[in-house]
Amino acid sequence: MIFRPRCDLLTLQSITFSSAVDVCVKKICNRLHERQKLQDLKVVKTSTLQDVARVARVSTATVSRTLSNPDVVSESTRRRVSEAVKATGYRINRAARNLRTQRAHSVLVLLPDLANPFFSTILEGISRNLSRLGYSMLIASTEQVHDSGERLVDYLEDARADGMIILDGGLDAEVVEKLENAPQAKRILFACEWVEGADFPSVRCENRHGTRAAVNHLHDLGHSKIGHVTGPEGNVLMHTRKDALVAEMARLNLELKPEWVIAGDFSLAAGCKAAQTWIALEDRPTAVFCASDQLAMGFIAELSRHGIKVPQDVSVMGFDDIELAEQFIPPLTTIRQDRLMIGQTAAEILMTRILTPNEEPAEHAAVLPVSLVVRESTAPPPE
Repeated sequence: MIFRPRCDLLTLQSITFSSAVDVCVKKICNRLHERQKLQDLKVVKTSTLQDVARVARVSTATVSRTLSNPDVVSESTRRRVSEAVKATGYRINRAARNLRTQRAHSVLVLLPDLANPFFSTILEGISRNLSRLGYSMLIASTEQVHDSGERLVDYLEDARADGMIILDGGLDAEVVEKLENAPQAKRILFACEWVEGADFPSVRCENRHGTRAAVNHLHDLGHSKIGHVTGPEGNVLMHTRKDALVAEMARLNLELKPEWVIAGDFSLAAGCKAAQTWIALEDRPTAVFCASDQLAMGFIAELSRHGIKVPQDVSVMGFDDIELAEQFIPPLTTIRQDRLMIGQTAAEILMTRILTPNEEPAEHAAVLPVSLVVRESTAPPPE
C-alpha cells in the first residue's frame, strides 16, 4: 500500500520537526499536488478495435466479424471478445461502421395501429433477433404512408433502414406496386398480414385452421347457432377467417343467418358496437366467435353493461391470445398464435436476405401453427 500524507497549509504550519524534515514533507506534498493536477487534466484514451483484439488475443478481423456477425464465430470466441469489450470499455462507432459497410444496421417495422397491444410481443420477437445481430428497430405507423409508397422506399434508398417488416396487409394498391418495383423489394417482408397476389415473403399463422378449431369447439359444447364478428372490411385476415368460418359451418350443416355475421374492425369499440347489434337481434346466436381478442373483450364488456352474463347467457371467444385474455373477466377462450415466434421468424428471414443478398431465398412463406386455449368465456348453450 502506498502512503500518501494529507497536506494542507495548516498541517505544514503545525510541523515542529527539524527544518530538514520540514523541507522533506513540503516536497512530498508538492509532488502529490502536482500528480493530482496531472490526473485531473489527463485525457481518457478511447478504446479501439486493436485494444479489444489485444485483450481477447485474437485478430482485429476476428473482433470485427464477431461484433458485426456473431453467428459466424465460435461460442468461445464470442465470449472472449465480449469480455474484452467490457474490460476495455470499447464502444462501436456506429456512424463510421455504417459508412464503411454502406448499411444502416436497422430495420423499419410498420404497424397499422401503434396502440394495439397485439403487436407488442411481435415487436419483442423482432427486436430480440435484430439485437443479437447488432441491428436496431425503427417503428412507424402505416397511417403516415398510406398515400405514398415513395416515402417507404425512401427509408431504404436513403440508408435509414436496410430492410422492412410490414404488419399491415391493408396498404393501398398503389403503395404495394411501388414497393414491388423498388430495387430493394427483396428486403421487404410481411408478417401476420399479407397482400394477396404480391410477391413478398411473409410470416403468418394458420388462420383457417384456427377458425375451424373455434367453430368446432363451440359446436362440441352443443351450440348450433354461432355468430361471427369480423375484422375490418378489405383486410386479408377478415376474409380468411370469415371464409373459413362459413366453410366449416357448412361442413357441419349449421345454419348461418346473414344477420349473425356482424362487421367489426379488431378494436374494443367495434366489439361494443357489435354487442349492441347482437342485443337488438330477435333471433340471437347462442355463441359468438370474434375475429380478435379485443373485439371479444369489447363485446363482453357491452353485454355486461346490459346485464347479460358470459358464458351463462351467451358464449364468446376471440382470436390471438393477447396478454389480457387470461386476466379478463371472464378469462377469454381464444385461438392462440405465437406472436413472439412470428416476430422472431420474420426477423430471421429478413436478416438472411439482408446479410446474404446473393443467395436464393430458401423460404417465401412461413406458416406457423395456432392452438385452441379454453378458458371460462365459453360453455354449453342455455337451456
